[in-house]
Amino acid sequence: MGDTERITVRIPADKLTALQELVDKGKFPTISDAIRAALDSFVEKHFTPEYIERITVELPKGNVVELEALVQEGDSVSIDDAIRNAVREYVRKRLNRAMEEMK
Repeated sequence: MGDTERITVRIPADKLTALQELVDKGKFPTISDAIRAALDSFVEKHFTPEYIERITVELPKGNVVELEALVQEGDSVSIDDAIRNAVREYVRKRLNRAMEEMK
């Protein structure tokens, strides 16, 4: 994990309960890991370069399973990468179609 610092943070009991539920459901190994993931997400959201716009997409479970399969097969390095590739290909096809229609 590299160099780390310890801090103390007070959070409401309901938030602690929610974090513990995530751990109990196996989403994170520990509450600390859940908090670190939340901090990573927060920092990524607020410190993304200006030329990149972050979009959150909610997908049906079946689509997520299909994306995970692409990653396991080596077609993409991550689910995010698979989505970026799909969007890039979609935009490329739409632009090509629009260019053809303009001729």
